[in-house]
Amino acid sequence: MRAVSKKAGKQKGNGTGGASIAVNRKARHEFFIEDRLEAGIALHGWEVKSLRAGRVNLTEAYVLVKNGEAWLIGCSIPPLPTASTHVSPDPTRTRKLLLHRHELARLIGATEQKGYTVVPLDLHWKRGNAKLTIGLAKGKKQHDKRAAKKDQDWQREKARLLKHTV
Repeated sequence: MRAVSKKAGKQKGNGTGGASIAVNRKARHEFFIEDRLEAGIALHGWEVKSLRAGRVNLTEAYVLVKNGEAWLIGCSIPPLPTASTHVSPDPTRTRKLLLHRHELARLIGATEQKGYTVVPLDLHWKRGNAKLTIGLAKGKKQHDKRAAKKDQDWQREKARLLKHTV
């Protein structure tokens, strides 16, 4: 008989591959997400500890593709109060995203087109590593945001009505 580890079944997420750390809800409101990629992040040890504590903010973050590399800019990972004294942590430092060459080529080709940008969507754990889901996005106009809000309100009202009839 095989022993089952205590971690089995613990890492259930939102379908992105693991337990969610942070979600950028603002990105889905501001942009049409057309394509998604999963990227690794180059982190320091104190940043991983902060992520495990859930201390991260993706709201103002964006991805910049420069010189054939992808960089996460504006992501705030504040250090824990117990951070080491010999390290001077920078909470909003630029972090390198780890992507395959063909994925980078696809991002570079798309961002050179008019209106496309790359935004971080969510940060999650996958097999013990922090992964960032990034999306190739096109900006929404004001009327698109209103239509999305109206549709969301209708879906909520429809669910409420169906709940009362059953």
